[in-house]
Amino acid sequence: MIRTEGLTKHFTQGKKTIEAVREVSLDVAEGELVALLGPNGAGKSTTLRMLTTLLPPTAGRALIAGFDVATDRDQVRRSIGYVGQGNGAGHNQRVRDELETQGLCYGMTKQASRDRTDELLNDLDLTDLATRKVSTLSGGQRRRLDIALGLVHRPPLLFLDEPTTGMDPQSRANLWDHILRLRREMGTTIVLTTHYLEEADSMAERVVVIDHGTVIADDTAVSLKAELAGDLIVLSFADEESAREAAAVVSQAWGVRDVDLTGTAVAVRAEQGDVVLPELLRLSESRGLRVLTTDLTHPTLDDVFLGLTGRSLRETSAHA
Repeated sequence: MIRTEGLTKHFTQGKKTIEAVREVSLDVAEGELVALLGPNGAGKSTTLRMLTTLLPPTAGRALIAGFDVATDRDQVRRSIGYVGQGNGAGHNQRVRDELETQGLCYGMTKQASRDRTDELLNDLDLTDLATRKVSTLSGGQRRRLDIALGLVHRPPLLFLDEPTTGMDPQSRANLWDHILRLRREMGTTIVLTTHYLEEADSMAERVVVIDHGTVIADDTAVSLKAELAGDLIVLSFADEESAREAAAVVSQAWGVRDVDLTGTAVAVRAEQGDVVLPELLRLSESRGLRVLTTDLTHPTLDDVFLGLTGRSLRETSAHA
């Protein structure tokens, strides 16, 4: 559904050239749900703008549903739905009117547009809101309307740019229920950007991380967490001497990557923490070192992001 080869975008600022995106090569198969993550200024938004024909690439190539974003822009736009960060509907327009107008803009007949509007109003629980002005809708209702607008022409590919930003947890969960159900029923390919890493973790089949204009990771969330972060095991001891001795012992155990000693606590990064923890306890006790407490924490995508970029995605988002 998406194929990019060396996709590059440079901007000129005075005499300075800014490399916003550098040779991004990416493949997204039909029906996949892929999360595109990166700190602000990493090139994520510029990549999306090129894939949606809003910016021409400086170099490289991108195909959307087999159409070139540079030479087949009309065909690309007919193949995609795009839900941006801002609300797409006119504030003083009625919900039904906005959807029917969107259908007409894509060349549908009036009757076809009305039928598709009825279908989407029903699918996204907007039927009771059909005659309401957009300005009277709640944040969650507006986002559902935005998604309906992006789906009017039945695109095989849907871009969701931070679709749940600013929504309360209940509204976010409700919106995702609708998105996932529509995906199951329609087989839509979805590319998602989000700063809610738990969404990417639980919803996406693949996670692509962009930093400094380059793809630095591309895998499932499970694999990235296992390979790049690892589980965190913390063992506490009665005194610092015991902790120092234990740190030397457990560092030789299978699956252990890093060992950090802080006072009476030994922190261990390891693969398959559930398997490694009993072995660490056995090794410690075999040396007469009594473990007072243990704590096992599974990694998050933010841990992965921190390991890859040296910064937290939440921190960079809040700073921006």
